[in-house]
Amino acid sequence: MKPVKNFFDSIRPHFEKGGRFSRLYPFYEAIESIFYGPDHVTRQGPHVRDSLDVKRFMTIVILALIPHLIFGIYNTGYQAHLAAGLPLDFFPVFTLGLWVVMPMVLVTYAVGFFWESLFAVIRKHHISEGLFVTCMLFPLTLPPTTPLWQVAVGISFGVVIGKEIFGGTGRNFLNPALTGRAFIFFAYPAQMSGDKVWTATIYNNNAAVDAVSGATPLAIATLTEAPERIEQVLVDSGYSFSQMFWGLYPGSIGSTSAFLCLVGAFILIILGIASYRIILGGVLGVLMTGWLLNLLAGGSSLAWLTLNPFYHLVMGGLAFGLAYMATDPVSAPDMENAKWIYGFLIGVLTVLIRVFNPAFPEGIMLAILFMNLFAPFLDYFAVKTVCKKRIPNV
Repeated sequence: MKPVKNFFDSIRPHFEKGGRFSRLYPFYEAIESIFYGPDHVTRQGPHVRDSLDVKRFMTIVILALIPHLIFGIYNTGYQAHLAAGLPLDFFPVFTLGLWVVMPMVLVTYAVGFFWESLFAVIRKHHISEGLFVTCMLFPLTLPPTTPLWQVAVGISFGVVIGKEIFGGTGRNFLNPALTGRAFIFFAYPAQMSGDKVWTATIYNNNAAVDAVSGATPLAIATLTEAPERIEQVLVDSGYSFSQMFWGLYPGSIGSTSAFLCLVGAFILIILGIASYRIILGGVLGVLMTGWLLNLLAGGSSLAWLTLNPFYHLVMGGLAFGLAYMATDPVSAPDMENAKWIYGFLIGVLTVLIRVFNPAFPEGIMLAILFMNLFAPFLDYFAVKTVCKKRIPNV
């Protein structure tokens, strides 16, 4: 690695202040930091020593998301082959998934880095490592049929409006990936909802399979009417609890597998990246709200009211949202007690939106964004509570 270090040391003066390419220093610093840790130190006390800097913090999150990307690629190809009646051999399925998913990922990173680099050059600050996570999360929340131009529009809105206009990473109060996802959901509902958007269109015998009715478990649950039980209707439609837990069903590219979300959440909690308080609070909010709705259910009640609360955890992107988006350290509260309340209310709101607002059967996206707005208030009241418990000075 010494030749690489010598190379960076030799070109560094050209990008530092006074050099010919000083305006492009953010690009140099971003590339150099991939190979070496930053050498910046504090000039006076206190000195904080921690091996987990922001770059490695974000790198661990990306590594946890890689299995979701790989599974999403396979599931996209699998659902397309299944709908077209084609063989389900691994390599043809995975190849088709790559052909569908990777252009969306590449467009997201290209457009996202364009905006991040533009603001970095104008404001003369470093390119934030958080963009790597945002650009990985965003395509994983999209249907596989999303047009590439909408992918570009969505990530542009998320980076510029959701983050940069507030000052960049660390100053945004909304999760950028979810902000972009919400924008294209409301701006282009025809391409972001319905039964036909969850399965990629392919050609079979020179005829396009463009009328696929790949209803998701959430869509089936929304259409179920009492006295039918959602659990039985899901089984009759081919969606058992175990299948939804593993994630092999139509849905967003990388957020269908509750199993991978459980593994990812465990890794992030053990390494100190994600807050277990937010995740467990969200799970408790879902289970308690579902249980209370079960108590309110009657013979002619909505079918949603009788649903086993554990089904909420494996349907749609709830597990993905709790593990990777609700735990965003910037848009979530900082105080420990506030994190419990924050996660709990996200779980409560998700279930309530699913049950009482059929137009938004997913629920978790709106719940997280709504609670992002109240995170500062939760921190404020948590601090006030702690201060009241202090012993007054004598």
